[in-house]
This record gives sequence, C-alpha cells and structure tokens, in this order.
Amino acid sequence: MTKSVDVHEPTAATGRGRGELEAEILAALRQAAPDALTPGEVLERVDPKLAYTTVVTALTRMHDKGQLNRAKRGRAFAYTATADDTGLAARKMRRVLESGSDREAVLTRFVDELSDADEDFLRRLLDSGK
Repeated sequence: MTKSVDVHEPTAATGRGRGELEAEILAALRQAAPDALTPGEVLERVDPKLAYTTVVTALTRMHDKGQLNRAKRGRAFAYTATADDTGLAARKMRRVLESGSDREAVLTRFVDELSDADEDFLRRLLDSGK
C-alpha cells in the first residue's frame, strides 16, 4: 500500500509544501526580470539555508516542465520565467488536455463545470475569434 502525500504537507528537506519552492523561485525570477538569475543568485534571494543542489534540481525540473528558459552564463545556467501566472496556468491546462485520452470528453466536462459567468466569457472569446 502506497502512502499518498498531501500537496501541502511539508517536505522533510525544506519544511515547504510541494510546489512552494517552485513558487518562491518563480517569484524571485519575476522580481529580477528581465535579468536572468543563476542558481546561486536564486539561492540568495529565496533561502540561503537551502542546499545549492536543491535549487539546481528545482530549476532543472522547472526548465524541463517548460516553466523556465535558461542560457549559459559562465559555468552555470541563468534562468528566466517563460511566462506570467496566467501563461503558466494556460500551459498547465493545455498539458492536462493533451494527456487525456478523450479530448472532447475532457473539454465537455470542463465547460460543464464552469460558472455561468465563465461560460459566457468563454463563449464571447470563441465568438470573437481570439
């Protein structure tokens, strides 16, 4: 039997809930924008008590998920956020939609669960051709 982990349960290594470190990293990168930050600079801005390798691992995973861009700076990479919060949310929604086996069913369920106001807004967006 596997133990399910609450997404808000602090991890042993950092005392943060899952996703909290990534959120803190994104906040630091957005605050530094348009400048890119190296893992050491992210470490200084987020929590100097963290292990450097923890920050590098988080940055690498975020880059692999398409949340960050990176470019070589000296011996390290320097990172920037790929999008704002709305862009990241839209990217997550698209990824979930693409992972389903029945797109029509997923879209139908999504629209069925929208509030009337959100459904009206979506209809206006679709009608406007955007």
